[in-house]
Amino acid sequence: MSSPTPGAPTDDDADASPASGTFGRKIGLVAAASAGALLVGELITLVQTVALARLLSPSEVGLFVAGTVLTTFLTNFVEGGLRSGLVHREDSIEDAAETVFRVTLLSGFAMSLGALALSPVIGMIFDNRTAGLVAAATSGSLLLFAFTNVPEAMLQRQFSVKRRVIVGPTVSLTFAVVAVAFAARGWGVWSMVIGSYASFVAWVLGVWLICDWRPGRGTFSFRMWRELARYGFPLLLGLVGARLKIMAESVIIGRGLSEAALGQYRYAQRIAEIPERVIIEVGAIALFPAFSRIAGDPERLRSAFLRALRFSMIGAVALTALMLALGEPAVVIVFGEPWREAGAAVVAMAGVGVGKAVASVSEEAIKGAGRTTLINWCTATELGLGLILLIALIGPFELIGVGLAVSITAITVAILELSLAVSVIGVPFKELLGAIAPPFPAAAVGFAVTLFLEHEVLHSDAHSLLIAVGMLVLDTLTFTVVYLLVFAVVAPATVKQLFAVSGRLLRKLTGRAK
Repeated sequence: MSSPTPGAPTDDDADASPASGTFGRKIGLVAAASAGALLVGELITLVQTVALARLLSPSEVGLFVAGTVLTTFLTNFVEGGLRSGLVHREDSIEDAAETVFRVTLLSGFAMSLGALALSPVIGMIFDNRTAGLVAAATSGSLLLFAFTNVPEAMLQRQFSVKRRVIVGPTVSLTFAVVAVAFAARGWGVWSMVIGSYASFVAWVLGVWLICDWRPGRGTFSFRMWRELARYGFPLLLGLVGARLKIMAESVIIGRGLSEAALGQYRYAQRIAEIPERVIIEVGAIALFPAFSRIAGDPERLRSAFLRALRFSMIGAVALTALMLALGEPAVVIVFGEPWREAGAAVVAMAGVGVGKAVASVSEEAIKGAGRTTLINWCTATELGLGLILLIALIGPFELIGVGLAVSITAITVAILELSLAVSVIGVPFKELLGAIAPPFPAAAVGFAVTLFLEHEVLHSDAHSLLIAVGMLVLDTLTFTVVYLLVFAVVAPATVKQLFAVSGRLLRKLTGRAK
């Protein structure tokens, strides 16, 4: 079989234009594939997280978090917002891809050296030599990350289904298998370091195997770099602001409380961010290129924005209410009694789900419309307010205070980002309220019923593991039934539309598989 001609349409991008009848189909396929891949990935991650929670102590997990603070932060400078610029680009794609590839590869190499040189500082900040050694050991991951940027952008432009169903689950499985295997052999924090490298290698190999783009097809251009950087710079600032906030949280929790508290926080954060991962993986990945291509049609952009916001809220509000009702007992049952503090923090961070759902859809719309400078307001708010609340609440409330600071910040930023998106797109308040409000009454009733059932009747975390899991499943099923019944009464038209869309996506995905 001959290889695709450079720049020619492939199976993943043919006819995927706003005027094409298959444009919506492409988005639907990516959403459906992403949902399936996310389910597999989350199940793998859950098993891996539970296994590591049983094999490693909160302090060992905290050491990994502390040691990777620097590399996580510098990751943003490797990409530099250029990947988003490449996705948004409408012409000279080969030259843009070549430019992004060379620049990010060079920055990845530079950031790796910088992380290695600064690793002793991490040891001093956390007053722990092992944290510094972990920082040094993980510095090379920045160079590996640099190799993913262009293929990831090209696959996102093409609404690639293969990227969603192959690469994501493979990366999750690789980390899980390697990290758990080494943890079982007593490698402690280093099991997570080795697992991290294995997952990066799987990521690099995966995206390059399914992407048809190769270096050398285009020409590097300083002019092109400036154009891409101009578009992506506000996004870079947003990523840097978010990473600075995470870094500050890690330092403040690690030094102000303990390494064990940092480990508790890390696991609580992973659980609390499940709604965010769902929104990003299932919707936002496809929304950005879709919004970019219909930005010239205001009516179509407004309709697509409201539809995306409506569907994202249905899931995010439900998951947030479920975490409020079951967060603490669920964490204790799954991870064990030593992680109860993480469960309390999950409840405090429940607001992240709704906040990130609104912010994610709004940000993709702003990016698609080309108004990325507006995101600077959100970056400043998230960083400034987040740190102020963290410092104010960690003293009197410790880990729960950290969770409350995260929740309040996420909701505040979501309101700001939504208002900016509405000003760009031009959405009447009545239509906006109609997209956001319907899930809340259903979630409130579901929360009240489930809270009473768990905390007044079942007390699932007080029983043996098998019985406890069964009770937790009963709690979840009860919430789901109550939520859907009330939602069907409050918004029957939306429920019908949701089932219709789900059915079409399932049929399309099944047809694609055949």
